[in-house]
Amino acid sequence: MIIFCGYANVDLTVGVPVLPGPGARVQATAVQRGEGGMAANAAVAAARMGADSRFAGVVGPDPLSTSFLQTLAGDGVGTAWTGRTGALTTAVVLLTPDGERSIISQDDQVTPEHVAGVVRTAREAGASLLYLDGYRFPEAAATLGDGLGNGGPRVVVDLDGCDGPEGMRAALTAADHVIVGRAQAFDLLGDLDVLASAAVSHRVDMVVTDGPRGWTLLTSEGVRHDGRAIEVATVDATGAGDCFAGTYCAELDRGSAPLEAARFASVAAGLSCTRPGARDGLPRREDVIAYIDSHPESHPGGVLARSRGEET
Repeated sequence: MIIFCGYANVDLTVGVPVLPGPGARVQATAVQRGEGGMAANAAVAAARMGADSRFAGVVGPDPLSTSFLQTLAGDGVGTAWTGRTGALTTAVVLLTPDGERSIISQDDQVTPEHVAGVVRTAREAGASLLYLDGYRFPEAAATLGDGLGNGGPRVVVDLDGCDGPEGMRAALTAADHVIVGRAQAFDLLGDLDVLASAAVSHRVDMVVTDGPRGWTLLTSEGVRHDGRAIEVATVDATGAGDCFAGTYCAELDRGSAPLEAARFASVAAGLSCTRPGARDGLPRREDVIAYIDSHPESHPGGVLARSRGEET
């Protein structure tokens, strides 16, 4: 069981010819509404990979929030632990024809007290993994230290939600696995040598993603693995990072080692870019396996799935 705690929101996706700079004015080519949020998207990605996925963020008591949760449930995500005391927030996504985007997000009501309750729930329910987005840090670090301890779920943090080095460093002290975009990590923490040292000192497995340029796994034992992204015609990269995070969690929950999980998640994230929207493009496990079977060079560990007796 994987519990996902963090953002849930409505995505207002605005097509633009180019991403506007300061003071610029551009004409929208399309405006679409969809459902998103880092943690909610990751929860759906994990469910589509066959994991027992639960969403434990915060939405509102209104009909729009109810519809949002019903959509999650339709994808196989459990929603019983979702708080209904806040509001369903909105994110504005500016999307160019080549798939590049900028995102303007709205703060939510996932308070430290809510996170503390989710930590207790995760431990009592025997969850294997607890996912948190980076927006919860640095505050969540103390909660995790006090609430989990020996025998609790392993913690996976998507650092891309952190707004500064303090939050990132706090998450590193509390997590077992972290995922972070290369540009943000380099800006706030340092280069790969610095990140590798941090992974060892904090005893955390760190995946540094770099979009179409691939990814790097820096293990807690000081080993570095580099992987390439699959080549796709990108339609919309929105949610690709969430897809990677949710799939990575699902593969860890399935018993995969971090390297195999990262390889599998990279294929899933690439496939997610081939359709518009943060949710619609999320692939199912059979889609990823079918791609690996037809492109074995994309996943050197692809035979491992069949060696465990999984259907293809």
